[in-house]
Formats: sequence, C-alpha cells, structure tokens
Amino acid sequence: MADENDASVPAMRPAVQEVYGPGDLAGAPMFAGGFINFGYWRNIDLDGPVGEEERIRSQEDLYRHVLDTARLPPRPDLLEVGCGLGRGCALVLEEYAPATVTGMDIHPEQLRRAREARAGLLREEPDRLRFVRGAAERMPLEDGGFDVVLSVEAAQHFPDLGAFAAETARVLRPGGRVALAGFFTVDDAPGRPGELAGLLESFADGLDIARPVSALTDAFTAAGLTGVRVESIGPQVWRGWDRWIGRWWAPGTWPRNFLHAYERGILDYYAVTADRAG
Repeated sequence: MADENDASVPAMRPAVQEVYGPGDLAGAPMFAGGFINFGYWRNIDLDGPVGEEERIRSQEDLYRHVLDTARLPPRPDLLEVGCGLGRGCALVLEEYAPATVTGMDIHPEQLRRAREARAGLLREEPDRLRFVRGAAERMPLEDGGFDVVLSVEAAQHFPDLGAFAAETARVLRPGGRVALAGFFTVDDAPGRPGELAGLLESFADGLDIARPVSALTDAFTAAGLTGVRVESIGPQVWRGWDRWIGRWWAPGTWPRNFLHAYERGILDYYAVTADRAG
C-alpha cells in the first residue's frame, strides 16, 4: 500500500502539484464545504439567491447523481479515485451504507488534509474508511477488491486514460461498475486544445488536459469494460457554476469562460459509466 513518501507513485505534473499542494484549491471560497467540484444544480433555483448552502448542496448533488448512476449493490466496497479532502467519501458513508470506502489521491497534501478533516469518521469507522496514496494509472490496490470505482471531477488531470481504465478494470470485481463525472471536449477536432487554452487558464497552464469524452469511453472498451454509457449533464452544471462564481469573477474573466466554452460547443460535462462483466 503506497504512503505519502512512496517512490513508486508516479510524479505529479507541476500544475497539479502546485494547485492541490501549496495552492490549496480546496481552501478557495468558491469550493465551499470541503468539496472541489463545479456542482450539479438541477434542483437549485438559479433565479433566486445562491449562497453557500446552495453551493454545498450542488456539490453533494453531483456526488449523489454519480452514485445513483453507479447502481450500488447492497453494502458495496467502494473506491474513490481522486478523493481530495474526502468529503465525497464521507457522503457515501453517511447516505449509502457501504461496507467500506477507500479514498485514493496522488497528492500527499490532499491526503493529509483528508485525514485531518475526516479524523472523527476515521475514529468512528476504522474498518470502513481508509485513505491511501496512489495514482489513477497505478493503483496500489488488490485485484478485484471493489464493487464500485467512483471518480468525480478528477479525470481531467489523469495523464493516461488508457492506464486508468486498465487499472479500473483490474480492481473491479466481476459485475462491478465504474461511475465517473468530469469535463471533456465534445469531439476530437484538432483545434480543441488550442481553443480551450485560449479561453481557460487551467488548460493553458497544464492543470486540465483537453481530450474528447470518446478518449475515455474508448479506453474503457479497450480495457474490457462493457455497457459504456455517456450522459451529458452540462445543462445541470455550467449555468449554476457560472451563476455562483459571478460573485468573484466579472464577465469576460477566464473562470467565466467554462460556460462560454460549453455554449460554443467546445466543452461539456459528462457522467460516464461502464461495467466489468460478471
């Protein structure tokens, strides 16, 4: 099992190292409640006041939506890839009655923060919750150890989707399912990376990687996973995110360009599932 100092964990790209380490993205007010995601705003009135309560609910609802697509079996063993501060792991424990939850992240600072933030749960549920260090492309976990692999808004950082898909297939039990949410380009047009780099600083500086959603679905298929399904949830994500960050960022500033990229048909937000055959 990899720990914070395990040299077998692949090196992080510099932007990931900075943003989730010294930069502490989770500490930014726009990511309230211990989550780091854009939120799923379907059940929130965006024409009314949008405060921290609504923002936290949007982030919880993104997890709930992805977990619902996972069709959890009774008392599953669940792995979250890119767990961040572990707030999603806590939500799973609180609402979905799993047997165990493993939160995995590549960044040692994120794991330190997760263990501090979830110290109470770790004491109360020592046999049901654990955090481990590992990369999406090289998971320090046993074959066939999980009923569900969950990943929420982390895949845009994974350097090798093929390796992630192969590792996902390896750690899933027969009959298991992967459920993922994240943002991807809508197609593989050659100019997409340049367009996004021109609009969004996170693509220009290498934090996010511009790839079509088909790169993920093809990787799942190549890894032997079946029943791959893609759902666009951009309508439930981008408008709410833009409404929320408008309190800090003026129109025309780069964070507001996520909605612009979506409206231009360049970028979308997807929920993706695939199964390991039983």
